[in-house]
Amino acid sequence: MLALMDALAAIQAFVQSGGPILIVIAVMTFIMWTLLFERFWFYKGSLGRLVNGALNDWEARPERKSWNAQQIRRAMISRVNEQINTNLELIGTMVALCPLLGLLGTVTGMIEVFNVLALTGGGDAKSMASGVSQATIPTMAGMVAALSGVFGQTLVNQIALRESQLLEDHLTMDH
Repeated sequence: MLALMDALAAIQAFVQSGGPILIVIAVMTFIMWTLLFERFWFYKGSLGRLVNGALNDWEARPERKSWNAQQIRRAMISRVNEQINTNLELIGTMVALCPLLGLLGTVTGMIEVFNVLALTGGGDAKSMASGVSQATIPTMAGMVAALSGVFGQTLVNQIALRESQLLEDHLTMDH
């Protein structure tokens, strides 16, 4: 229990040294990874049932070569692709916003440094150090969050593209 209390105190000190932007970056990273895990969960579970349903509906058709059949095939692919690509743009936006929020933290921290310089004339190094940490820690946190999100986003996008192509390949117009 003491180790947990020490860990929480260290986290609290880190957040305080990074400023309030660090909390925003942490929340955004949590939401981003929640969406990524939801996509992984969907691809491993529900997508198979969705694709099988579309394949069964397509195979149940008596003819698959007419213009109407091609339009139905496109609609089926489009419906499944909509489910496959859900939240991918939102994840990409969050990945792109993380470093920008880090830069916002940098600007906020530098404003704190300039404020201390204006009030003390540059004589209070300890107060300036607080502003410098508020300037650097959010930048680092934003970059780490973005890098972790890029890996997850790349993997999810590859899976989505592969599943979409597989669906198109399986919905054949052979008879």
